[in-house]
Amino acid sequence: MSHVIDIEGLTFTYPKSPEPAVRGIDFTVDAGEIFGFLGPSGAGKSTTQKILTGLLTGHGGSVAVWGKDPAAWKSEYYERIGVSFELPNHYLKLTGLENLQFFASLYKGPTEDPMELLDRVGLADAAHTRVAKYSKGMQMRLVFIRALLHRPQLLFLDEPTSGMDPTNARIVKDIVSELRAEGRTVFLTTHDMTTADQLCDRVAFVVDGRITALASPTEHKLSRSRRQVTVTYRAVGSDDLATKDFPLDGLGEDEAFRSLLQEAAIESVHSQEADLEDVFIDVTGRKLS
Repeated sequence: MSHVIDIEGLTFTYPKSPEPAVRGIDFTVDAGEIFGFLGPSGAGKSTTQKILTGLLTGHGGSVAVWGKDPAAWKSEYYERIGVSFELPNHYLKLTGLENLQFFASLYKGPTEDPMELLDRVGLADAAHTRVAKYSKGMQMRLVFIRALLHRPQLLFLDEPTSGMDPTNARIVKDIVSELRAEGRTVFLTTHDMTTADQLCDRVAFVVDGRITALASPTEHKLSRSRRQVTVTYRAVGSDDLATKDFPLDGLGEDEAFRSLLQEAAIESVHSQEADLEDVFIDVTGRKLS
């Protein structure tokens, strides 16, 4: 599988800053992969994303997207990538449809039908409404589909479900999954660990300008899980719930576990698996706000 993004020894220090924002980052992103880039505020995520989208130059180390530094692509680069920002930046006096039509006119190649995109994210009825009257969630959906207008092969998504209710967040996540199925690549930054867990093939945790852990969500969770099973049950003749823990190793031969299954009314059996929020806290030493 070919690398779409290849970074080696990336460093960056802002002018007049005594400390580097990025301190030697290495990672690759493959074609058709959803890559999560997670970490606390100030960890270097935004700086790395700005370098990858060509908004910052002057970095150290090697950054290649499709084999070339983003700056070397010049304007052609923006025909091939799409960017969805966490803070919507629309023309507020224009309608949703007019915003999409304007941005579509900036691209040389074919673009998606703006009305079809609006309909896909539930904004068709607001197509002719000025964006100034949109809620934050509506503006987030609009900026998301704007990034899809020119059919980019690489998408940079920053908090793509921010401000959305569960139904609209699910629509956006379904679209992102469809993009992966089409072979497109997604670079995702978010503080929503559930979204990262559901979408990402691999997740990198960034702390103080360095990647401290990089693996699939499942591998991250298993590495920090307790090898234990908790059984919730009701004893014979009792309506009260009780719980009992058993070691996961050798569970099939555990006589006490087997007896409980045979003699009690079992309500649930759960392994003590960490979730991605547990991993975030363990890796970064900080809680999600």
